[in-house]
Amino acid sequence: MGYFIGRVVVVTGAGAGIGRQLSIQLAAQGAKLALIDVDQGGLEETVELAGISADSVMISATDVTDREAMGECAAATLAQFGHVDAIFNNAGVLYSGTVEDSDYADIEHVMNVDFWGVVNGSKAFLPYIIASDRGSIVNISSAFGLMAAPGYSAYNSAKFAVRGFTESLRQEMLLHHRQVAVICVFPGGIKTSIARTARVATTLDHSEVVESFEGSIARTDPAAAAKTILRGVERRRPRVLIGKDARIVDLLTRTASSGYQRIIPALKSGEYFWRIPRSAPSTEGLNTCNGQ
Repeated sequence: MGYFIGRVVVVTGAGAGIGRQLSIQLAAQGAKLALIDVDQGGLEETVELAGISADSVMISATDVTDREAMGECAAATLAQFGHVDAIFNNAGVLYSGTVEDSDYADIEHVMNVDFWGVVNGSKAFLPYIIASDRGSIVNISSAFGLMAAPGYSAYNSAKFAVRGFTESLRQEMLLHHRQVAVICVFPGGIKTSIARTARVATTLDHSEVVESFEGSIARTDPAAAAKTILRGVERRRPRVLIGKDARIVDLLTRTASSGYQRIIPALKSGEYFWRIPRSAPSTEGLNTCNGQ
């Protein structure tokens, strides 16, 4: 109970999923919370489930893609609590579709939320976290920030970018502000509503994507994921892997290097990875080879 007691912690995407479970467990450990989500109703439900007293919580229906609003939210958090000790940049969205079939707007949407949301949160709260004697910046990447997969180029791009941003920020803090821990989290498939709220390319059936995700991918309970994340933050681990699938992905990419890019299409020949159906043009009369 000791690590987070009395600490002021910001959680984005707190209205559901991992963000909600982080909020509930942080409240149970005595933290004061600033909870951010575009879903006001989801935030209110999180507060109710966590049983947080009014003087220990601030909620804000701020869009993490709105840079100015995030700056205002950071200032409001400081004004209410007097200091800020940590931020969990958790807000994120999912998108499925090939590069060929994806609209620019859908790719930009994923980048704006999943990458720029992390940058905006980190930048807005960084000066206050540096002022803390035990600050933490916790950025949620993904197993897809370790390994790319066909049909997820937008999501991969954002999550790889989060990883690079976080690793660079960690080195900067080690050079100039060693009291600040910077942690990158790589969840595998988590049992949240992210697939149900995801956008998909017009060539895909959204219900099939949801069925595939929830039936084959989402294996880890968000409460268990949150517990692992908080334990990693307490131990100031630079990298936190969530779930057996994330650990397998990490091992595969370390051992196979770029070779995994041949393995996955071979395993799922004729489909997207993780059983998302693919409509491929006919290759009749063409010479084809399995290569990068």
